[in-house]
Amino acid sequence: MPRPTVHSTPFGSVQGVPVHLWTLDSGTGVQADVLTYGASLHRLAVPDTTGATASVTRSLATLDDYTAKHPYFGAVVGRYANRIAHGRFTLDGTEYHIPANDRGHALHGGPEGFHTKVWDATEGRTGDSVSVRLTLHSPHGDMGFPGALDSTVTYTLDTAGTLAVDYAGATDRPTVVNLTNHAYFDLAGHGDVLGHSLEVEADTYLPVDGDGIPLGPQAEVRGTPFDLTAPRVLGERLGHDDEQLRRAGGFDHCWVLRGPGGELRRAARLTAPDATRVMEVWTTEPGIQVYTANQLDGSFTDATGRRHERHGSVCLETQHLPDSPNRPELPSTVLRPGETTHSRTELRFAHLRN
Repeated sequence: MPRPTVHSTPFGSVQGVPVHLWTLDSGTGVQADVLTYGASLHRLAVPDTTGATASVTRSLATLDDYTAKHPYFGAVVGRYANRIAHGRFTLDGTEYHIPANDRGHALHGGPEGFHTKVWDATEGRTGDSVSVRLTLHSPHGDMGFPGALDSTVTYTLDTAGTLAVDYAGATDRPTVVNLTNHAYFDLAGHGDVLGHSLEVEADTYLPVDGDGIPLGPQAEVRGTPFDLTAPRVLGERLGHDDEQLRRAGGFDHCWVLRGPGGELRRAARLTAPDATRVMEVWTTEPGIQVYTANQLDGSFTDATGRRHERHGSVCLETQHLPDSPNRPELPSTVLRPGETTHSRTELRFAHLRN
């Protein structure tokens, strides 16, 4: 029986701080590469139904590419994933200000969020899995957020080929926390996901204004291009004449998942053309942001020189709902001293079980 392995190699340095690439190998064909810079999922190699292996995530070529401004390729984003309207929220009577970095709003924790940090890393091993545990200390006032926050992100790969991502955090004073991974998926490796099918386990979603801020209550997906309650071809969905699609240039919306948050359940199923690869996303989070790479324009490339084009990949970001600190009707993202926040997301490759 093949045994999984884990090891690290140098990947350069940032202002004298070494950056490492950690390789998790299932021993059965799936391999994950994780960077300590941004706790980023750099590469996720998965065999298809013929046995041919390719990465199902988009990556950048060098550390310099990751440290330059880019749209969060593979990064763990925080302290607050998605948008906080106008970069402001009030907690326990005090208003806090996060630097605006997206059309006047705070996106993914601000311009120097967790995606720009070098995380500490340690390896882990069990009989049928290997892991890398990444930790980061964010001081009180970091990007305007209250409280010192200690975050942990653990990537675990097992012999079944499932990659699990566990997020945890603790604070010394009240704050808000919402972490996710911003990987861009392309299961076929063709540079186009318009032929992929996507199913999302949600009956409602959050319509947004022109800045990507939720307009109000969740809306029914039935009768709209956002109905992914059965597998739908992405190109067909994005081809609809719909004001919400026009505002975002495609999908850049949060679906509200069925079932209680905190319980691990299936959130989405992405299928490559001809079903050569099938990825299921399972999560304990209440929502999933689907983003069809609407802003990519070919200016970013991977190590082979392949350009990352518009609608060439799709992000499936499990998370709490956008702008929750300003919306008491949504599930709370407040973390207080003595509490620990925890969430889990799993990427399962259903075609490997056949």
